[in-house]
Amino acid sequence: MHSVQLSYAFGMLDVRRLVLLRELSIRGTVAAVAEAMNFTPSAVSQQLAVLEREAGVQLLRRAGRRLQLTPQAEVLVAAASEVLDTLERAQASVESTLTTVQGRIRVAVFQSAALALMPSALRTMALDHPDVRVEMVQREPETALNETWARDFDMVIAEQYPAHAAPRFPGLDRRDLTTDPVRLALPPVATALWPVTSLAEAATLPWVMEPRGAASRHFAEQTCRRAGFEPDVRYETADLQAQIRLIESGNAVALMPDLVWAGRSTSCRLLELPEPGRRTLFTAQRLASAESPAVSAFRTALERAAGAPRS
Repeated sequence: MHSVQLSYAFGMLDVRRLVLLRELSIRGTVAAVAEAMNFTPSAVSQQLAVLEREAGVQLLRRAGRRLQLTPQAEVLVAAASEVLDTLERAQASVESTLTTVQGRIRVAVFQSAALALMPSALRTMALDHPDVRVEMVQREPETALNETWARDFDMVIAEQYPAHAAPRFPGLDRRDLTTDPVRLALPPVATALWPVTSLAEAATLPWVMEPRGAASRHFAEQTCRRAGFEPDVRYETADLQAQIRLIESGNAVALMPDLVWAGRSTSCRLLELPEPGRRTLFTAQRLASAESPAVSAFRTALERAAGAPRS
């Protein structure tokens, strides 16, 4: 149940309005809050004005074109978070008393995990817990962690590369799923335009990488620089399947984690790196939902999928 549906009052303060204030602290603008909560911007502004009158203190001040929360508003945001956590724990406790595992779970997942882990995990849930509805949305890990903390999702599957730590958010419980090695993916001999047998020999070749800001991009660039060269990144795409096609067709090289080959064959040549690196995949959920049978069951299904042999 989305927090906007709460209709309880906390003393003289309405929880729904406190939630809007918390959303503003997270999302930064009234327009973003309105979009997230399915309100109009004017409705959000009106509700925040009412909350300010209820609180009897100034909660917002103008800072250029943006609204800035006052220290008093920050106190109310913290209180709103505590209320939401309490309600989420209560909901999880109620669900734990039921004889069947049921409910709805929204999961944020990045592409290679969606391809390699989700099919098996979803089948496990369908067989073992048919009354649980699992909804999946593809998101980049760093964005998804923030959105899970903000309560847009119940769980996130994220990744972390060496020397590029994923962001930490208070109240999120992280648990490792698996690790996989990252290797240099080269075109097959039949399509290769260049004879390459090592990372150093790929210094002058065209590379394909994810857009700047992605953890994989940072890892790949740093790996190349430690090998003594700046990669010639001619192609940028977050779609790993598109990256694989560019490599297999002889147009590019890339650093690829082994999980991308799960469930498929490839003609790419895979070479070990001079300094072997491993990517870590992990799940994160709010501590407040720790007792939720549905969320716990899905986390277990993911762990089973991550531990299963992959061809």
